[in-house]
Amino acid sequence: MPKIVLVEDDPMISEIYERKFREEGFDISSVASGEQVLELAKKEHIDLILTDLLMPKMDGFELIKQLRGGGYDPDIRIIVSSNLSEIEDHKKAFSLGANGFVVKSDYTPGELVEEIKNVLHEFKEQKKNIRRRENGIEKNGKRILLMEDEAVFAEMFGEKLTFDGFDVEVAMTGQESIKKSKEGHYDAFIVDMVMPGMTGDEIIAQLLADEGTRNVPIVAYTASDIDEIIKKVKALGIKEVYTKTQLTPSKLAMKVREACGIEEE
Repeated sequence: MPKIVLVEDDPMISEIYERKFREEGFDISSVASGEQVLELAKKEHIDLILTDLLMPKMDGFELIKQLRGGGYDPDIRIIVSSNLSEIEDHKKAFSLGANGFVVKSDYTPGELVEEIKNVLHEFKEQKKNIRRRENGIEKNGKRILLMEDEAVFAEMFGEKLTFDGFDVEVAMTGQESIKKSKEGHYDAFIVDMVMPGMTGDEIIAQLLADEGTRNVPIVAYTASDIDEIIKKVKALGIKEVYTKTQLTPSKLAMKVREACGIEEE
């Protein structure tokens, strides 16, 4: 697990966060000041620093400035966790070299852990993307049918999946989705819940009814809070329906790899 250092001057908050991160298997330690984390960063390898902004002596802005000023590992990721929510605070933190910003009051400790997991996954994907650009795309032999009627999402998701080695076919209506699913062998289906001509539960019901497609894994998402359709889809055996606007291309690719039984690099 990545090494995380929490910079927090409230010992009660530090204890709560440390316990939550350790429960998820993270290697985490906490310090009470910016000066302490700078000293630690000179001695140990740190993957990610999670820092508040309002601290005595050296505030979070100065800490970011020092870490990015030279003499420290440039690959250390810095995530700000603060109740300062003004856009100017965000801009200043990013301009100094922060990699992310979460408003502390918007997250429970457990939700913060999940958010940091997502952030770390995105960083991992960025490194893999750099390697792939340098070494070329290596095909994994898996074919995906992406059922998506919005061109911007079809392009964005399809590009990432292709970059990860998948052969991707796109269907932009419900009828086209069913037709293509019958004509080609696919290793996974990605289904938007609202397609022209058909709803997601109708598409999935037909996929499950066909002997040739009933055993193909399905990853489902929706852009709308359509409870009735989601309930029907889950009743068909689809455990999770993801929110489209919160589903990054990297996260979708991760879910498709899991569905196809491809281990993480």
